[in-house]
This record gives sequence, structure tokens and C-alpha cells, in this order.
Amino acid sequence: MATFPSYPTHPGGDAAAGSFGHPHWWQRRWVRYGALITLLALSGLVILALVRQQTGTEGFLVGLGLAVLPVPLLIAAFRWLDRVAPGPWRNLIFAFAWGACAAALIAIVANSFATRWIATATADPHSADTLGATVIAPIVEESAKAAAVLLVFLFRRRDFTGLVDGVVIAGVTATGFAFTENILYLGTAFGTDQMSGGSGLASVTAATFFVRVVMSPFAHPLFTVLTGIGFGIAAMSAERQHLRRVLTPLCGLLLAMGMHSMWNGSSTFGQYGFFAVYASFMVPAFGLLTWLVVWTRQRELRTVREELPAYVVAGWMGPVEPFVLGSMRARRLARDYARQQFGKDAARSVARYEAYATSLAFLRHRGRRGRAGADFVVRERELLTELWARREVARPALAYAARATAPVAPPVWPGYGHVAFQGPPQYGPAMPQYGPAMPQYGPTVPQYGPAMPQYGPAVPYPEYNPYRS
Repeated sequence: MATFPSYPTHPGGDAAAGSFGHPHWWQRRWVRYGALITLLALSGLVILALVRQQTGTEGFLVGLGLAVLPVPLLIAAFRWLDRVAPGPWRNLIFAFAWGACAAALIAIVANSFATRWIATATADPHSADTLGATVIAPIVEESAKAAAVLLVFLFRRRDFTGLVDGVVIAGVTATGFAFTENILYLGTAFGTDQMSGGSGLASVTAATFFVRVVMSPFAHPLFTVLTGIGFGIAAMSAERQHLRRVLTPLCGLLLAMGMHSMWNGSSTFGQYGFFAVYASFMVPAFGLLTWLVVWTRQRELRTVREELPAYVVAGWMGPVEPFVLGSMRARRLARDYARQQFGKDAARSVARYEAYATSLAFLRHRGRRGRAGADFVVRERELLTELWARREVARPALAYAARATAPVAPPVWPGYGHVAFQGPPQYGPAMPQYGPAMPQYGPTVPQYGPAMPQYGPAVPYPEYNPYRS
């Protein structure tokens, strides 16, 4: 393994020094954010006007009220999948807004134009509608949704590191798209009932709600998740694997289009074609993908337990922290303890500590496999700096979680042997404090036994480099 330079005593100063010149005005962050927000806002206003024009004000309000029902459940499900290494909320907000505004606008305009063009060219409106639903719509809609995943992949690369990230961004984007589409379908169905006098369970609105919201709220997320998986595989690939990084997203996009086409074409398979496709294809695919992402989530926790002991040996972390950070239950206990003892600010600090430690484990995992980027050392130092700044409040909370969930035998980390962890007795009744009093979190930090050098020497940073061979 390559030899890296030792960590500096403090990452500020020289690490932040060195200017490469002022960026051009179009490269400034506020310009990019402003342009993106303006684009999404204009798309939202246009899509709002188009949907309201087609459904009417009353139909729009009814459609909005019914379409919003599955959104919190789907967002919560994707957020649960992302709990091991949660990405920033701004990425999810962007993904949902892109799906609900930009992608929906592209789909409505392009689908309408293509269907009308085919109907004019063939003089067969029925065939044009069928071709538009089974061919044009899947291509246009999946491409529009995939654009959000591509943008996050390109411009938020640090937040996009694996399979789960691709699944979450793609799923949230598709949830936003389905939200707008459901408003349109449900609002149109309500207008039809208003003209025909339909009401109750026999109404078109009730049937549309049952099919789109009750039976298949996961349909659009399921399609686009295939694209997200392709981007996730590309994110885990080494930078030199150019062909793989290009082909896997394209393959995922093609699979998403194919599944979408089959779903849209199920109504042409006979009276019970929809239910046959739903039972024999959609439900098994949903179950398989659910198992895949849950298995990936467990593998991420295992990666945390396997990679962090290197930083225990180096003095950056305590001996029980890989065990605690590799368990979602132990993490929750640590946050709860910090909240009860020191307040909400301490709980948020512990949550950030857990997130940075997880990112550090993933970074080291990619580095050992030769898949880390050129900024590996800089990124590692940044994450270690964030951990070191939060150690005073995080370590007592993690120690409490370790005692509450302690294994019967001391944990054995591969390649490192037994860590000096014997359960509750090792901390002892004497409990000296880890650092100075922290009035912002209430009383002084609890004390946990005699001085514990395994948590690092009394210098700004440990001098040991775990990557030096």
C-alpha cells in the first residue's frame, strides 16, 4: 500500500491555504443554486398551470389531496434505507422537486407532442395512444427522471458513494414524479365523475385511487430505482473503469424503460392483463429489489465494523466505537443518551459523529479496493477532523450504548485481534472526564474510569498514520 504523509497537527492554516484564483461568475455557488432554483420554480409554475387547466380548480384540489397520501410513506421508506450513512436533505429536496416539476413538465410536453405527431402521421389515434403509452412515455419519463440521478452523481459526488445512494435519489425523484402524475390522473377522474354523476366506490375517482395509490404507489419508484442501481454500481467502480462507469447506468436506464413499458402495456393484454402483470411481475420485482437494498444496508453496517478498527489502533477512536457504529440499535441508544443527558444539540452532535465515522469507513473501504479518488487523503483528513471536534460529547454516549448492547465476549476485529473491551466493568466506578466542562450541553461530561489513552494522546491529532505501510 502506498505511503501517505503524516497528518498535520491542525488541518487549518496550510491545508486551507493556496488559492487557484477567483472562479468566474458562473462558477460561483450562489449562481448555480440560483439558476437551479429558478429552473425548478418556473417548471413548477408551468406544470401547475397545465394540470389545473386540464383538471379544473376543484379537480386539482381533489387530486392534490389524494395524491399526497402515499408521499410521506415513500419518503420515510427511502430515508430509512439511508439511515446508515444519511445523505443531506438538500439532495432529497432537489430530487423530489426535479421529479415533481422538471421531469413531469418534460413528460407532459414530450408525450403530448409525440402522440399527436404519431396520430397525424398514421391517421390512427387509437394506435398512437397505445404506442405513446408503451414506447414513447417510458423512454421520455425514465430519461427525465434519470437526469436528476445523473446531476447528483456528477455534482454531489461525495454524497453518492454506493448502491443505497442511487436507490434513494432515484426513488425520491420518482416519488415526486408520481405525485404530480397522480394529481393529473385523479383530478381528471374527478372531472369525469362530475360530468357523469358517478360517486362512491363505483366512481372513476375511487377506481383510479385504488389502482394508483393503493395497489401501485411503488410503481414509478420501482422503475427508476433500476437506474439508480446502475449509477450506484458506477459509483463503486474505480475511476479507471471507464466502460463500467458508463455502461451500468445505461443498462439500468434501459431496464427501467423496459419495466415501465411492460407496466403501461399491461392493459392491452386482455381483461385481466393488468392483474396478471401486477401479480406475476411487479410484486416479485418489488420484493427482490427490497431484499437487495436491505441486504446492502446490512453490508454497509458490516463494512463499518470491519474498517474502523484501523482508527482505533491509530488512536482516533475508542475501542468500542466500531461495535457501536456498526449497530443501528446502539447508534439510537447513543443519540437518546446524549439527548437525555445534555440536550438536543448534543444528540445532533452524536448523530453527526456517527455519520462522519460511517463515511470514513466507506472511504477506507474504497481506498483498500483501489476505488478511492485522487482526493482520498484530503477527504480522510476532513472526516477525521470532524470526528475529533465532536469526540468530547460523542464518546460518553457511545460508551453508554456499548455497555447497553455489550457482547458476551470481547469483540474481535479482523486483522486487529481482541480489543480491550470487557463490557461495563472496564470503565470502572471512578469515571474521570474526557475533557473540560461543556456548559453548552449542560453539566460536565460524565467520567468513565481512569485516563484512557486508547482515545488518543493529548495532542490535537494522533501522529500515527494507519495507511503507512
